[in-house]
Amino acid sequence: MILAYGYFHPAVWRDAILFLAALPLVYYFAASVAAARFFLRERARALPAFTPPVSVLKPVYGVDFGSLENFSSFCRQNYSDYEILFAVNDESDPAVPLIRSVMARFPDRRIRILTGAPRSGANQKVNNLALLAREAKHEILVLSDGDVRVGPDYLREVVAPLADSANAAVTCFYRAVAERNLLAEMEAVGSASDFFAGVLMAAATEDVRFALGASIATTKTWIAKIGGFESFADQLADDYELGSRMFRAGGRIVLSREVVSTMYPAQNRRGFWLHQVRWARTVRLCRPVSYLGLLLTQGLPWTVLAVFVAPSAAVSTLYLGGYLLFRFAMAWVVGVWGVRDEVLRRRIWLVPLRDAVHFLVWLASFASNRVVWGETEYEMQKGQMVPVR
Repeated sequence: MILAYGYFHPAVWRDAILFLAALPLVYYFAASVAAARFFLRERARALPAFTPPVSVLKPVYGVDFGSLENFSSFCRQNYSDYEILFAVNDESDPAVPLIRSVMARFPDRRIRILTGAPRSGANQKVNNLALLAREAKHEILVLSDGDVRVGPDYLREVVAPLADSANAAVTCFYRAVAERNLLAEMEAVGSASDFFAGVLMAAATEDVRFALGASIATTKTWIAKIGGFESFADQLADDYELGSRMFRAGGRIVLSREVVSTMYPAQNRRGFWLHQVRWARTVRLCRPVSYLGLLLTQGLPWTVLAVFVAPSAAVSTLYLGGYLLFRFAMAWVVGVWGVRDEVLRRRIWLVPLRDAVHFLVWLASFASNRVVWGETEYEMQKGQMVPVR
């Protein structure tokens, strides 16, 4: 009787799967609404005229196909008073001659190159940020990765919300500039069509408790409140950690309407896989409960299950059509219309393939707490990066 009518009856499992398979579709719809509300509201907002002196901090390691234009874009700002500070690990870094050429092209800009950051932890980027912050002349700090490109009004947009001292940090979405490579484009499609949807849902349902590393505007005062960069120099997810600590210290994290660009260089299969798994494990270790919940936002595997157990061809078609309709709608609203990502607009057909790979990466992220970053393998212990010998 239990087998026939209880929890083990096949119809119970079928109905449970069909119910769970509908949840990602609800999520896709809700994320589309959240994105539409955010971008419509922010594009109509008038920002305060707040343009104090700014120090732009750029930790750089190596160069890529867009480095010259990336560095130059920070020299074309419609902003009267700012300095740009680059930090490299040493003078042999290939970025150094490129930075010097930018200095020659823009002699009116105050640009400095710094090396020799003291080691506070395993994350060399954070070590460099600590050095840059100590050398910065101004209270307002704008942090930006080396592979980021910005528009001429970037500084005005990200600095303005800091007129309110309760705003601890302002962070930006990023659109892709990708080389013609399937794996690079697939990674770009994932960010614009899926990751940012999660960010917007977090912003719509709770306070933002993290920052996005491509661009973070903050102040020396708030950096001091969280113990300085040195306090999290052993953390892999330094952007998340910075935002999380500021939130816990009572600050607000603001999502900017300004979208920057970031580079996606060509990758081979191994590099793509390692990068995806590293990112996934980083998220899992930072937010374990939320990461488990991501399973209920992954429509493709649930749709496959629903099609397999559906009681009729009509129900199978309903689930498959629902996945395609709501998934592509979310990708378009968030990534194409909202973030204005040209790679996603051209390669939106890659979304189902990316979803399939993403599910495999999600599973693989539970296999270990080790990540590969650069040429070094690290064991993640309570969020700390411990090199594997």
